[in-house]
Amino acid sequence: MKRKVVHLTTTHARNEVRVFLKECTSLSVAGYDVYLIVADGLGPDTTSSGVHRLDIGKQSGRIQRMLIQPWRMLRAAFKIRADVYHLHEPELLLIALPLKWSGAKVVYDSHEDTPRAILSRDWINPFLRKLVSSTFELFENFVTCRISAVVGATPHISLRFSKINKQTVTVNNYPLQSELPDFEIPLRINRSLCYIGSISKSRGVFEMINAVDPLDAQLILAGWFESEQVELNAKKLNGWSKIDYRGTVNRSEVHEIMSRSSIGLVIFHPEPNHVNAQPNKLFEYMSARLPIIASDFPLWREVIEGNDCGICVNPMNPSAISEAINLLLTNPERVKKFGDNGYRAVQEKYNWGIEEQKLLTLYNELTK
Repeated sequence: MKRKVVHLTTTHARNEVRVFLKECTSLSVAGYDVYLIVADGLGPDTTSSGVHRLDIGKQSGRIQRMLIQPWRMLRAAFKIRADVYHLHEPELLLIALPLKWSGAKVVYDSHEDTPRAILSRDWINPFLRKLVSSTFELFENFVTCRISAVVGATPHISLRFSKINKQTVTVNNYPLQSELPDFEIPLRINRSLCYIGSISKSRGVFEMINAVDPLDAQLILAGWFESEQVELNAKKLNGWSKIDYRGTVNRSEVHEIMSRSSIGLVIFHPEPNHVNAQPNKLFEYMSARLPIIASDFPLWREVIEGNDCGICVNPMNPSAISEAINLLLTNPERVKKFGDNGYRAVQEKYNWGIEEQKLLTLYNELTK
């Protein structure tokens, strides 16, 4: 009989890349009976790629999502009676132990270093952030040392959890091999660059807009603004006239944007949760043969300069970003070289095929 697996997420879309396209789909193909409980309010319940998707409905407001949705998730999860429950948000740790007490295995998938991320959350009073961060870390450690396993999205995240849970594994968020282009891309001669993802002050939206302002270039911006105020302030900048804003886009639109661009940008601010992160967009740009201009963090420099696939810059300096953009736009041969090198690195080491095996090995251990 197939082992039942339930993945739970309160914030991710039902088609989200890591949760659905990678982890859930890989487990389904491997023979598990996979359920994905979401809270996007899009219903009805569906089955896609062998994964049964259930919607508990959307809650308005951050506090309601954090304090009410986990318990609604718990009720839906108990109805399935799974062998393994896999949690994708920090607030779902509230229900981790009740799920464990049901006799099931429980896995926490830590997508980011949440205690450090809290230190830069604008919606938390600056005077309270350290207290909230340290309190949450105590809670997170208390729960995760008592559950079956922890999955870290980066080696940095896994290192912290490995000290309190021996069954900790790194499953990097690398690109799907099925999405790698299997054809040679000629010299890119257009003057478009792109940023795809969550749009916020800390992810460099103002620096990117200011950097493109003096250039004969266009920045394709795709994703959701973290707040109405950030969007309003961004649109007030002179450089907004150089922006092609697409809003939230689907996977096919992501590929269309990258195919139309000559450069991919990842200009995150040097905040505690960023310097050791491995943004999925970094590797997606590489998989699309796009050269990268990214923040000059040691870990990112190791990937980008180590594979000779882009340029690292001071993310707080729009002039330095602008110079790097201009350097590439005026040198198509270097753009092609960087793009080909990045693509080769994804083929050889930064791909989901390698990470998938780590996930399946963990599940084999949990369900044997």
